Amino acid sequence: MNKLGIFLGDDHAVIREGLKALVNAQPDMNVVGEADNGNGAWQKVKDLQPDVAVLDISMPEASGIRVTERIKQHFPHVKVLILTVHEDRGYLRQALKAGASGYVLKRAVSEELIRAIRLVAAGGVYLDPALASKVVDNYVGRRSNKSTLRNDLSDRETEVLRLVALGHSNKEIGTILEISVKTVETYKARLMEKLELRSRVDMVRYARDQGWL
Repeated sequence: MNKLGIFLGDDHAVIREGLKALVNAQPDMNVVGEADNGNGAWQKVKDLQPDVAVLDISMPEASGIRVTERIKQHFPHVKVLILTVHEDRGYLRQALKAGASGYVLKRAVSEELIRAIRLVAAGGVYLDPALASKVVDNYVGRRSNKSTLRNDLSDRETEVLRLVALGHSNKEIGTILEISVKTVETYKARLMEKLELRSRVDMVRYARDQGWL
């Protein structure tokens, strides 16, 4: 069996030893290298090109986020799994933007980490359940709020939005709907406030997302 080559980057020796023992105990995995700082992790990943690099965010010399960016820029086939104590969604967003395929909290059980390694190695994306639920709740909350706002639009506000998105000027919209330009501007201002839109471009994107274009 070809074992997955796993690299460990963490500045705590005790944690690295624990991770090494856990990974090497798996029949399909093997730790091929380790480092206790960001620059060292980058150099070794560059030389070893493991299947999966498990990196802590907070490391001396270079953060796990920065190392992830370098890895994905030069070796996109190497999967990166962030293992950290940080539960802030801001760190999660940074990690995913940098190219990480997974984000696991250090308080997770060992079986969860192994599952995450196997999943990202196979091309999947893994988010720690504790954070995934928060992200989904936040997303659903925003969608729900947007839906409520959309339902609050009057028929005339909806008509104005559609016509703006189709490229009509305020004067043309006024002529089509037989209302004054000032009234058109009032409807636009009101619907933009309800939908939290800031520009004509936002209005076009919104209309596109609704399938109106």
